[in-house]
Amino acid sequence: MTSKIKVDNINKVSDDSNIIKKCGTTTTIGSGASNPIVVDGSAITLGRCGGTVALASGATQTGFGRTGTVDWQTTPKTATFTAANGEGYFCNTTGGAFTVNLPAGSAGAIVSVADYAGTWQTNNLTVAANGSEKIAGSTIDVTLSTEGQSITLVYVDGTQGWITTADSTENVEGNAFVVATGGTITTSGNDKIHTFTGPGTFTVTSVAVCAANNVMSHLIVAGGGGGASSGPSSNGSGAGGAGGFREVKTPVTPYTASPLDGYPSAPNRVTVTAQAYSIVVGGGGSGGDGSNTAGCNGSPSSFGGITSTAGGAGKRGDGNPGGSGGGAGGGATSRPGGTGNTPPVSPAQGFNGGGSPPANPDHSAGGGGGATEVGETGGPGGPGGSGRGGAGATTSITASPLAYAGGGGASGSGPGGAAGAASPCGTGGRGGPPGSGVAGTTNRGGGGGGGEAGAVAGNGGSGVVIIRYKFQ
Repeated sequence: MTSKIKVDNINKVSDDSNIIKKCGTTTTIGSGASNPIVVDGSAITLGRCGGTVALASGATQTGFGRTGTVDWQTTPKTATFTAANGEGYFCNTTGGAFTVNLPAGSAGAIVSVADYAGTWQTNNLTVAANGSEKIAGSTIDVTLSTEGQSITLVYVDGTQGWITTADSTENVEGNAFVVATGGTITTSGNDKIHTFTGPGTFTVTSVAVCAANNVMSHLIVAGGGGGASSGPSSNGSGAGGAGGFREVKTPVTPYTASPLDGYPSAPNRVTVTAQAYSIVVGGGGSGGDGSNTAGCNGSPSSFGGITSTAGGAGKRGDGNPGGSGGGAGGGATSRPGGTGNTPPVSPAQGFNGGGSPPANPDHSAGGGGGATEVGETGGPGGPGGSGRGGAGATTSITASPLAYAGGGGASGSGPGGAAGAASPCGTGGRGGPPGSGVAGTTNRGGGGGGGEAGAVAGNGGSGVVIIRYKFQ
């Protein structure tokens, strides 16, 4: 038969203090402070299956060691503080840089820190050792300046001091913003701006967790059309139309867009993924050579599946269609300007070129169409008066207001004939006389001016592609 001892309490003989005490459902072993309990055996089991073994509040443990982890404190730190062994801290430097002072080193001590708001790249976190103790063998403080970084430090000995055992350079949840390369890169506030004045590649290496930050603001302007020139017959010559103008401004990029912002229409938007995007920047069309020759259309520009159509050329007859239409040449009969916004998109990428009037004995010609206005029809300036170019559009996508895609001015004709002015936005070329037509502005997509009788016409201005997005 198995023996049993049945008692509620076991007390010490010398002072009657409790060694084992049963009170309700709780059993207490031990007789208080300064009275250690020794359990001797080859294998000791604490607790039961499904139970919990816990240290009392304020108690410490020795001999068990740590598993290389810390207890994370979930209230972020926002100012200089002293860390405690075994703890990890989320450090929020949004309000400014500060310092983490490490505790006095003891072998096995461990501390971790993590970038709470992804701001260490602008407001650094400094890690300082206690007194003359070292970090990686040096007494110099460590500066953490990588966005999303987190590190774990373990104290080894007096020679090396604290050594990094883990270092993450980004948050596992992904980047808050797009990371990309390509073109000429500038910044404006929290935005990056990539400008392409020729063909190139926009490479997205990482997309943002927030979907709205993956939609790009962009400006795509095609090359403008060249102006026409007339021979010694002194007929007026039509001017080149501006290259197509297409812009999207997303809500997360604060700048003043043109009136042609296409963001409200989803097909105009470009949402990037991690890949390389080919950038096409159209050249301007060449102007006529002074011998009754038409200009040439410009070339299209494109990014991310969005294409701006080339500007239509100025002609001696009907103007060419394009992003904006080319102006018509002067003659004995009326001629229409080229059709703009061809093919059609919304908002319109350009307007029609100006025509030549009926009963046109002075052979006045039409101005090239612009991004926001039809080219002027020849005639109202008096004998030989030719049309000015249609107005372009102004946007601050590059952080400064600039005009793009203005139509060229047509050439005058006959004795004392008046030249067509360049577009009000100044990117299309003025027509002759005197002399040759003026070229459209480079990388602004303006149309070339028409050439005076026997003089060459202006070339169209080349286009541009500009991409803007939030990067911090």
